[in-house]
Amino acid sequence: MKKKIYLFCSAGMSTSILANKMQKCADGYNLPVEVKAFPLSEIDSIIKTLNPDCILLGPQVKHTYEETKKMYGVDGTPVAVIDTNDYALVKAENVLKMAVVLVKNSIKNK
Repeated sequence: MKKKIYLFCSAGMSTSILANKMQKCADGYNLPVEVKAFPLSEIDSIIKTLNPDCILLGPQVKHTYEETKKMYGVDGTPVAVIDTNDYALVKAENVLKMAVVLVKNSIKNK
């Protein structure tokens, strides 16, 4: 079963570039993950209907981290902010590694 790694940012545009590169990287390593990007305005409906295994926030919406973690991380779903440099330079492999570690740790802790 694929693990869902969902990225959220202001509009979902720039983050979709990173998400696409992360998906290509994951596919190259045969990792069973689904990486998608969405605008932050849709976070509630996306999380309630699609149940992601990892929630990543773009640096431009890091101010929502505490609230997001409180609302959606209570069941053990990891919530993190993407590193600003990795985001700006579209270092998809770095962000993917971070997400995979977060998912693995959340599984261990359940």
